[in-house]
Amino acid sequence: MRELVVLGTASQVPTRTRNHNGYLLLWDGQGILFDPGEGTQRQMLHAGVSPSHVTRICLTHLHGDHCFGLPGVLSRMDLDGVAHPIHLHYPAAGDEAVRQLIAVTSHSLDLRLHPHGSAGEVADGLFVRPLLHRIETYGYQLVEPDGRTMLPERLAEAGIEGEDVGQLIHTGHFRGVRIEDVSERRPGQRFAFVMDTMPCPGAEELADGADLLVTECTFSDDEAELATAYRHLTAGQAGRIAAAGGAHTLVLTHFSSRYQDVEPLRRQAEAQAGETHVIAASDLDRYDLPPRRSL
Repeated sequence: MRELVVLGTASQVPTRTRNHNGYLLLWDGQGILFDPGEGTQRQMLHAGVSPSHVTRICLTHLHGDHCFGLPGVLSRMDLDGVAHPIHLHYPAAGDEAVRQLIAVTSHSLDLRLHPHGSAGEVADGLFVRPLLHRIETYGYQLVEPDGRTMLPERLAEAGIEGEDVGQLIHTGHFRGVRIEDVSERRPGQRFAFVMDTMPCPGAEELADGADLLVTECTFSDDEAELATAYRHLTAGQAGRIAAAGGAHTLVLTHFSSRYQDVEPLRRQAEAQAGETHVIAASDLDRYDLPPRRSL
């Protein structure tokens, strides 16, 4: 199962209908929790997902609306007796703050810290790129390698069946038949997570080829000067990032509390997003990963 569970969509100030940040990506048995803000533990209860599902936690930066929920989530995992390792990724500049946050939780969890200070792969298929905010900030990209889809009719023509198919997949060739002759490339899926930032190369790199792109959308285009001052994205800028990367679906979130109705922001993003499908997220929304792209 590959699904994004939106736990909170507010920015610095929560509202009656929007909790602080929190996003749980369910991906092939992994549970990757992004930016757990205050109240994330309770939001998981409302969403019907258990903290025990979490295997990895990714912090974009150490502003409170992106990390103050961390102690509560870890404490709940400890209470539930979670035995599997929990990998925590975060900017190296925030190491002291992270250690203070986890110091108030139980130490019985197998919590493994992974600070990063530059672009690159931080876990198998998980990449980070620097963003442009007021403190050190990184976005995340989860990349599935390309695979191959076997074509039954070509396998039959080549006389390959049963266990021989497994041998062909394992070695890439069997009795003079190459795997390329009886299959076609299957593009891997990509998920990208871009939070507090101004437009920058890192955001564009993260969005490149994304099947599902989550971006902050703190301000409307009418507040462009304010967005620049606080180093955030406007709706139109979020749309342009999605379009430049050829993203399939853009999920907007991290809305300023000044906007009770975010539909105008969605329309502003849509106007700049080209063929990208644009969604304005609400708390407790759930989104399946879009079907794999055609070649």
